[in-house]
Amino acid sequence: MRSLVSTLLLALVLLTPCRPQTKTNPFLGRWDFNVTATNDVGANWLGVYEKEARPEVWFQPVGGHVAPVEDVRIDGSHMTLVVSPATAKTPATIWELEAAGGKITGVQKRGEKTVSLAGVRAPDLKRPAPAAWSNPEPLFNGRNLDGWEPIGSPANNHWAVREGLLVNEEHGVNIKTTRRFDDFRLHFEVSCPERANSGFYLRGRYEVQVSTGPEGARAGGRGGNVPPNRSMARCMGVLRPARKCPRPADGWDIFDITLVGRTVTIIRNGVKTIDARDIEGITGGALDASEGEPGPFYIQGDHTGGIRFRNITVAVPVT
Repeated sequence: MRSLVSTLLLALVLLTPCRPQTKTNPFLGRWDFNVTATNDVGANWLGVYEKEARPEVWFQPVGGHVAPVEDVRIDGSHMTLVVSPATAKTPATIWELEAAGGKITGVQKRGEKTVSLAGVRAPDLKRPAPAAWSNPEPLFNGRNLDGWEPIGSPANNHWAVREGLLVNEEHGVNIKTTRRFDDFRLHFEVSCPERANSGFYLRGRYEVQVSTGPEGARAGGRGGNVPPNRSMARCMGVLRPARKCPRPADGWDIFDITLVGRTVTIIRNGVKTIDARDIEGITGGALDASEGEPGPFYIQGDHTGGIRFRNITVAVPVT
């Protein structure tokens, strides 16, 4: 009897159809890359998302805005992606990556040049809003540049104090705070010349766009139009304002920005244009990709001269 039962059980097992095991894609998620090399790589961000047909991959280059990568091949723990296709003048930029132990390593190839790559999972940065905030304190004292320093060559620094205003007198270097911040409430007021192109970076990683001029197909700042992905008050390439906000009659735009973790709220001229939205990753021009760490504020000065700031203040959580 036992022999018969055993035989029947074995037959049942053999007749049961085998279901293939679903392999998990080790690249799924968001990844931060800090790369030390020449000026073709620096702070990069990669997002890999599961889709029905094939994984969807987004790449944030050093400059510009995040965009999908069309040429991607994934074979187990190896991924090849063409982050920048070849042109008539330049070879393609290709990333060859391996995933293991919750990290990504690999190389960037451009022609005969190679650069080492190492990526870590971007932190979720999910945390509740503080119960209370400190009183706002000035980041700019209206008298001198104490608390600020140029990014790059001091000889190309054209930031100055004029009549109590922080002014970028002409195209030159960017400027950043010497202090670093985690969560905060930021206030600043900015007056831009026509067709200006600048940005105010949060923690040195997330750009809030400061641009003026009609939206169009060309980049702003040098006589062109402002493309939609660089319009005023958006997080460069990742978050678009939910409402349009006309420029005030006196030319001074007023910003109130709250950043907790990676959740941002932007109020422009009293209008909430971005309401508690998550910033998916670093934006172009980020100083680094270390999203879990505090960082400085920095203002772009390398696109447009003539931009003026006043009443720059910050409040931080009360512990």
